[in-house]
Amino acid sequence: MTKILLSLHVLAAIVAIGPVTVAASMFPPAARRAAPAGVATVALLHRICRVYAGVGLTVPVLGVATAAAMGVLGSGWLVTSIALTTAAAGVLAAFVLPRQEEILEQLRGEQAADHHATVQLAMFTGLFNLLWATVTVLMVVRPGSTTGA
Repeated sequence: MTKILLSLHVLAAIVAIGPVTVAASMFPPAARRAAPAGVATVALLHRICRVYAGVGLTVPVLGVATAAAMGVLGSGWLVTSIALTTAAAGVLAAFVLPRQEEILEQLRGEQAADHHATVQLAMFTGLFNLLWATVTVLMVVRPGSTTGA
């Protein structure tokens, strides 16, 4: 059962978190380039972020189930990963998605995207991506790993 849970957890991370990190990273430059009347690409990137963020909720659920099956729930690397995952979700929900919506509304109102807002969004997106990259590294090269890494 552990191998099935771990496989589902990794697949969910790839399928759900990957598109969010890519679409969120593409959003600020796409918003800067978008003509006020041409918001289709920016709207699509925002939709990808929103939808896959919801799908991404399966990643920590499957991760906790996997950790419980492996008997590592109290491990420091896992507690750190959970904290970083929570921080990444918080950054996405509180800073990235709302700022994307604000910029999208500017573009829909036929205004150019505010440069300062897109730079700030890029910073929060980078923080989100850095948190997820750190979690990924902790999952692959974790203390006490039996893989010898």
